[in-house]
Amino acid sequence: MASLLDQLLQRADHKCEICSSNADLKAMPIQPSDGSLEKSALLCATCHTQVENPETIDANHWRALNDSMWSAVPAVQVLSWRMLDRLRAEAWPLDLLDMMYMDEATAAWAKAEKEATGDDPDAIVHLDCNGNVLQAGDTVVLTQTLNVKGANLIAKRGTAVRRISLVDDNAEQIEGKVNGQHIVILTKFVKKQ
Repeated sequence: MASLLDQLLQRADHKCEICSSNADLKAMPIQPSDGSLEKSALLCATCHTQVENPETIDANHWRALNDSMWSAVPAVQVLSWRMLDRLRAEAWPLDLLDMMYMDEATAAWAKAEKEATGDDPDAIVHLDCNGNVLQAGDTVVLTQTLNVKGANLIAKRGTAVRRISLVDDNAEQIEGKVNGQHIVILTKFVKKQ
């Protein structure tokens, strides 16, 4: 039976599946990988090095993703999506991400790495009035007196709210107890202690 590298060379016609270079080609497992042909891509040394070492990325080299993102090979689609996502600080990758199509299973595979590392730029971040990041369990202080709707309660400025919880789908809201009442508070009215 042919080795994985031989199978990849045949599938990719002896060219990098990202930039089409034919120099110094290597097999790269696309995580999570089982070491199979379906979960691997053939990359040149330049692509391989930059995928493995994000600090070495040359954004212009990755303009080749404009072509490779249309590959029929799911592993190449996944790698293309991940690199476009990694390069989103540049302007051009966002347009390509918007155009890119993957079936549901391939899209889930592409996003699996980001979810595993918690590296999600779209994640909701709760900030206090000074721009400090709030975490569940923090103590905050009210920066103004609040008339709590539906609770017949006035929460005075300077009141400490301990062990807050974050509202998962709204970056502008947290929850906590004031005078024994569980209330929702807007983050712009609190500062982290």
